[in-house]
Amino acid sequence: MSSLFGKLFGRKSAAAAPKTPMKKTTKGLIAGSIALTALATGFIGQWEGRELQAYRDIVGVLTICYGDTQNVAPGQVATPAECDQRLASHLRTYEAGLDRCLEAPVPGKMKVALVSWTYNVGVGAACSSTLVRLPNAGDLTGACEQLPRWNRAGGKVVRGLTNRRIAERDLCLEGVREGL
Repeated sequence: MSSLFGKLFGRKSAAAAPKTPMKKTTKGLIAGSIALTALATGFIGQWEGRELQAYRDIVGVLTICYGDTQNVAPGQVATPAECDQRLASHLRTYEAGLDRCLEAPVPGKMKVALVSWTYNVGVGAACSSTLVRLPNAGDLTGACEQLPRWNRAGGKVVRGLTNRRIAERDLCLEGVREGL
C-alpha cells in the first residue's frame, strides 16, 4: 500500500529510504544546535513577549507575536502555534544573516545573545557594527561589553532595552567564560 509520502516522492514509505549512520560529532553538533535554538527561543521570547493581535510598538511599527514586524497587517490575529513558527523561522533567518558577517567562531551562549540582539536590531545594523567587528578581531569579551550600548529606540533610551541588553551581555560573557 502506497502512502501519501510515496505518492509525493516516489517511495513506498519514509522508512524505505536507506539509513546512513551519523558520526558521533554530527550527532553532537545537531544536539547542540537544537539546544541553542531552544535557548534562543526561550531567551528572545521572554524579552519580546507574545502578542497574538497586531499592535504598534514603541516607535509605531506594526508588530505581532514575538516582536515580529514582517508582513503584519492592522487587526491581524495569530495563534500561539503561528507565533512559535514565525519566531523559529525568523531566528534561522537572523542567525544566517549574522553568520554571513561573523567570521570568528563564538561560544554557544554568546551566539544566542548575538542572535537575540540581531533579531532586535536587524542584520544590517548588526553586520555594520563594532560589536561584530570585535569578535572577528578576536575580542569576544569586548563584543559582549558592547551590547548595553544598543538600548535606544527612536533615539531614546528605553528601560526594557537596557534590561534586555544587560541580560544579553551577561549571557554573552557566560558563554565566553564557559567556552561552550
